[in-house]
Amino acid sequence: MRYRCGGSKQPVKILVTGAAGQIGYAIIPMIARGSMLGPDQPVILHMLDIQPAAEALNGVKMELVDAALPLLKGVVATSDVVQACAGVNIAIMIGGFPRKTGMERKDVLSPNVSIYKNQASALEKHAAENCKVLIVANPANTNALILKEFAPSIPAKNITCLTRLDHNRALGQISERLNIHVSDVKNVIIWGNHSSTQYPDVNYATVKTQGEEKSVRELICNDHWLKGEFITTVQQRGAAIIKARKLSSALSAASAACDHIHDWILGTPKGTWVSMGVYSDGAYDTPAGIFYSFPVTCEKGEWSIVQGLEIDEFSRSKMEVSANELIEEKSLAYSFL
Repeated sequence: MRYRCGGSKQPVKILVTGAAGQIGYAIIPMIARGSMLGPDQPVILHMLDIQPAAEALNGVKMELVDAALPLLKGVVATSDVVQACAGVNIAIMIGGFPRKTGMERKDVLSPNVSIYKNQASALEKHAAENCKVLIVANPANTNALILKEFAPSIPAKNITCLTRLDHNRALGQISERLNIHVSDVKNVIIWGNHSSTQYPDVNYATVKTQGEEKSVRELICNDHWLKGEFITTVQQRGAAIIKARKLSSALSAASAACDHIHDWILGTPKGTWVSMGVYSDGAYDTPAGIFYSFPVTCEKGEWSIVQGLEIDEFSRSKMEVSANELIEEKSLAYSFL
């Protein structure tokens, strides 16, 4: 993506749906301060929410004005999906039908199919060429699939879903276990679905210590923890936060979405990969035609799946469980089309 004109950067138009909600309220100042695209990239924010949230959305717009943010060159606050999507370069899809107490994942599929059909059609017709889309709203992987179906002119490679939150959670658990800074841990992998079937994999994760990189497995030296509590803690972290806050993850989800777009557009550091939900081409024997989380590197606005990693029997079994769940979700979602 290039946004330069006459030596200075043109503003990037960024759509945030569900902008009056908790994650939207957390991510909007991060974007406007440069956390997503860098400290020298001007932005124009397009904020979309449903009509009952219009007053709250206008309040967010007022706060953005009051914050006097130098990078923020314009704000659109609307409940009109066409106006919201007009000319956007990046779309961060946070809005969706929320899962409520007693609901199963399948219970939110039908209303989300309707929401994402509508928003996909608007992006298809009105977004800028080469618009990049990140799905945050759950079920994120399947919502991404619905959006792809109804926005056929947007290349599949330009649609991704958020598993960076799970990736960051895995990094955090390792850093706490080893009592080191999280920035010294890299190359964990989240395989599969953004759900309790995801598989956090540390087989290739390393830690920078005393000037050299060492294996996480070698340093932790506790397979019982790595194959048990570590995995379940990452898988169930969202539920634990809901139990503690009585609200779902907002700050960490917003931060992860910023990280995801930042690395996608600006690139991953050499020798480092991140986890992204992308459209599977069958890599690592995963089913083609679903959005599945893989380790990826990014360069010049394009992601590439890390190739050639050996998958042991334990990992394969975990990866297949998540793939099977995604196939079931796909089948159910398509029944609502």
